[in-house]
Amino acid sequence: MRNIGVAAHVDAGKTTLTERMLFYTGASHKIGEVHDGAAHMDWMAEEQQHGITITAAVTKAPWRDHALQVVDTPGHVDFTIEVERSMRVLDGVIIVLDGVRGVEPQTETVWRQRCRFGLPVLFFVNKMDRPGADFTRCLQAIESKLEVKPVALTAPVLDEQGHEEHTVVHLLHRTLIRFGGEQGEVVTSEPCPEDLWARYAGLHETLLLAAADADETLADQVLAGEEPDPADVIHALRKGTLAGSIFPCLGGSALRNIGVQPLLDAAVDLLPAPLDRPPALARLPEGGTEEVVLGPDGPLAALVFKVQLWDGRRHCFVRVYRNRLEPGDHVSFVGLDGRTVTEHVARIFDTDAGRKQRLDVAEPGQIVLLAGLRHAGTGDTVCDPEHLLLLERIDARQPVLSLAIEPGAGTDEERLLEALDKVTQEDPTLAVAEDPDTGQRLLRGMGELHLQIVLERLAREFGVAVRSGRPAVAVRESITAEATVSFLYTRSPSPDGKHPELTAGATVQVRPAVRGAGNSLTLCPEVLPAGAELAPEQREALRQGLAQALAAGPEHGAPVEDLDVRLTQVELFGQQSPPDALAAAAARALGKALVQAGPCALEPVMRVEVVVPDENLGAVLGDLQQRQAAIQATDTSDGDSVVACEVALARLLGYATELRSLTQGRGQFSMHFLRFDRCS
Repeated sequence: MRNIGVAAHVDAGKTTLTERMLFYTGASHKIGEVHDGAAHMDWMAEEQQHGITITAAVTKAPWRDHALQVVDTPGHVDFTIEVERSMRVLDGVIIVLDGVRGVEPQTETVWRQRCRFGLPVLFFVNKMDRPGADFTRCLQAIESKLEVKPVALTAPVLDEQGHEEHTVVHLLHRTLIRFGGEQGEVVTSEPCPEDLWARYAGLHETLLLAAADADETLADQVLAGEEPDPADVIHALRKGTLAGSIFPCLGGSALRNIGVQPLLDAAVDLLPAPLDRPPALARLPEGGTEEVVLGPDGPLAALVFKVQLWDGRRHCFVRVYRNRLEPGDHVSFVGLDGRTVTEHVARIFDTDAGRKQRLDVAEPGQIVLLAGLRHAGTGDTVCDPEHLLLLERIDARQPVLSLAIEPGAGTDEERLLEALDKVTQEDPTLAVAEDPDTGQRLLRGMGELHLQIVLERLAREFGVAVRSGRPAVAVRESITAEATVSFLYTRSPSPDGKHPELTAGATVQVRPAVRGAGNSLTLCPEVLPAGAELAPEQREALRQGLAQALAAGPEHGAPVEDLDVRLTQVELFGQQSPPDALAAAAARALGKALVQAGPCALEPVMRVEVVVPDENLGAVLGDLQQRQAAIQATDTSDGDSVVACEVALARLLGYATELRSLTQGRGQFSMHFLRFDRCS
């Protein structure tokens, strides 16, 4: 088995590649094209309408007596949680590059996600049929931007005019592979002619040296100029790929049916089986850790990595790590609030994109769909009720854009609340809140497209029409100066004697921290009167009081970030200073210190890359400067200009429409969240 994901920058060709993989393996009987809205993996109506992947889809494909479990992930940054949680449960990943543009901003985001989980990687340099595509330049971009050494395994063949010849050179076997038939399904291989091989001899040498570095037994042969056995080289390459020291690269064009079958071979030969991955480390509720070795032995351990509504009912995608799971089993998990919940697995399904098929058992290493779990959410560890444990959770990013919404008809209020509850269970980057000033209901997400898709789903799936206002960016608060405040909290006793008198004092010092550093809380106070000491519950109350004050700043009621907080003094008054009084004193002291320390608003700042025709560059740069963008770099090649810059998200609202207008529809841009910062 191979559990692999396909990930890339938006529009690099992930879904197109996955469609070919399914067709050539026999898992699908026709190739569905994204531009026709007919891709097998883009099964949601919104995906077909917009021509993009929105939700990660799981399917299986057989190849050379192996089962490839393939997850096609979105490329658009608004749906990056789909990539994050998919990579959490995968064993390897195929990263697709555009042969013209090479390593793009979202490629770097995907790469960082891959690094977080230490996944072995294959690179597929796609779109090599397009004018301006350059395989060597893409290899150089991988080395310079991702800081790893790529190793070419297959390279596309170009004729003298630079056009694709529907062939690739296999650099290990020294063969020319041709893709014929109506849809590239007829693969023929022949020895590479010597005059052609001379152009690729350097890449062949690099491949052998990389294999020799990974396996010392090959080193003597390679250094002596001998040709080692291909099977030994594959073994060495696999060893290096699993160790993260070798990153094989293959070239081709998915749309033109070139180079996909060698990629499937490489996935089988070089990417890990579930047993090749290191054991997962789990925490025990009572403290301590436990290694979860993938296999049938030991108590059940499985991770819920995605919740999805299917036919209006709640289902959970899980990856089984240990033991087996059968319909009717009782399982338990520890929720975010620390409570243990026990549920009943009603049914288990195998999935093929938008279709599901019932299973009698889920084996270790499999990714399956469970029905019947009403409370388990993304990141929960489903385990044996007699042996609770917690695998590493999945981090969800905080929403950066909000939209005021209300039901189209006043009678739809309850239906809207029910629908919002379901979609927020599915998507951890989506949140519903209430504006404290206006009382409006706010839908918060990762970007304009993200929120637009949610509104479309509410109308299509749940039949709830929604009216929405203009998007507004989420803000954070911070400070610009130092301040120290002492506060004496007092509360008089109630006349009926039920509430005693409370008194406690606290002194808090605040100072700005480096942007992006987060908050630092230091509790080493001088305790008055002399000789008094803080009990553990009093110390915890002080910490909670400070955290409460940081949850809502003085200007916008938004979370406060990037400051150092020091509790320097606490004054106790005997029985009148229980934990409640200390928490209130610390919160009030910190609240007043924030007011005196020059509070300021922080807005989301995005890293943006804009690709436009050369003749439109001046107009686009002028527009970006009006939006107060900080231009980082401008690069020009093959008639296109690439502008890298940083811009406040608030100034990018509606930018897609403006860019189309400036470039007659030929420009495009991508962005990802960088940090919260002050914006003039």
